[in-house]
Amino acid sequence: MPRLFFPRTKKDLIALGYIAGWKFLGFVPEKLAYRLGDAVAARVCSGGGPAQLRANLARVLSCSAEAVPQSLVEASMRSYMRYWVEAFRLPTIASPRLAEALENSGHGLERIGEARAAGDGVVLVLPHSGNWDMAGVWLVSRHGEFTTVAERLKPEVLYDAFVDFRQSLGFEILPLTGGESALPTLRERLKDGGIVCLLGDRDLNSSGVEVAFFGETTTMPVGPALLAQQTGARLHPVGLSFYREGWGLKVHRQVPTEGRELDEITQDVARAFEKDIAAHPADWHMLQPFWTADRRK
Repeated sequence: MPRLFFPRTKKDLIALGYIAGWKFLGFVPEKLAYRLGDAVAARVCSGGGPAQLRANLARVLSCSAEAVPQSLVEASMRSYMRYWVEAFRLPTIASPRLAEALENSGHGLERIGEARAAGDGVVLVLPHSGNWDMAGVWLVSRHGEFTTVAERLKPEVLYDAFVDFRQSLGFEILPLTGGESALPTLRERLKDGGIVCLLGDRDLNSSGVEVAFFGETTTMPVGPALLAQQTGARLHPVGLSFYREGWGLKVHRQVPTEGRELDEITQDVARAFEKDIAAHPADWHMLQPFWTADRRK
């Protein structure tokens, strides 16, 4: 865990809350931890829930924001809090047994092994759904270390906590911003037959390509398609979701990249995301403006 620091701003206090969550939820009984997460979700939704979350779900359901069922908004917040509860507890619960449970609930996982057996690199691109850290635990247990990037959060102590946490699980973490470009290292890992995992729905630096997503225009990052095309690695969208007492982990068929435009490739990734999110809308943790029309407001 990071060194002690004295909070001076609201962001510092939020960071301190996250770090305290790691310490606290990692040691309380499992059922109590989940109940606390549900209580926070209920509190957040007591006034109807986050407006942007409701607006995003409306796109998925093809309805107005007012027509989104309150039960779905509440289920979505419970799913989001479940992610954080599990993330905070993961250092204490990660085990071969956990990886086996993830394997038993997975679909298409053999596609990663097939690529590795052929000596090919693999780019796994996933949305902010379910528990991507849990999926990483499975990946490390079956295929060893993989490489990913992380947004450099502020304050720095919070970013350091996230990096330390994920590195303790066997993830190689490269900063997305605030240093040298991660692309050369990612290309090197893929050319060596390694695995790179990238979140591919949010266009954090506004340099992505336009795609159609649930009938509206947005932009998605081009990095996964570009890396796969430049290195010859296999590109596989991944779907993540929650079950009542387990997790959904789906590796889609390879998206062809050779000789294709980057926007075409990214659109194929978006279509895979659509299928998974439509099947499990509550597990897509998108509380920020996502579609172009919303980001312009």
